[in-house]
Amino acid sequence: MNDNYGDQIKSYRIRLGLTQSQVAAEMDVTPGYISNVENGRTAMSLRLLIYYAKIMGITLDELVGNLEPDYAPTALDNALMAEISKMNNSEKEKLLETIKIWK
Repeated sequence: MNDNYGDQIKSYRIRLGLTQSQVAAEMDVTPGYISNVENGRTAMSLRLLIYYAKIMGITLDELVGNLEPDYAPTALDNALMAEISKMNNSEKEKLLETIKIWK
């Protein structure tokens, strides 16, 4: 597996408009640690990856799942299921009808 997920880490941070210092304070690490992760010099532990994903409002799959090309379809399925689980029955029925039209 390609452990260089620093670009993903940085991308999510920037997308939310957060600084390295803000993320570091939330995770109880130093801004230098976040910089090292983003630049591929340090790898986050699984515990910190999970916490980072929570801070960013994403799943761990979304954060690191697309590093392996064969994993992308599963990560997409998981992301879809997560969004569908948030819908009420009326919204799910509309989605189902829309999918039937696309086929």
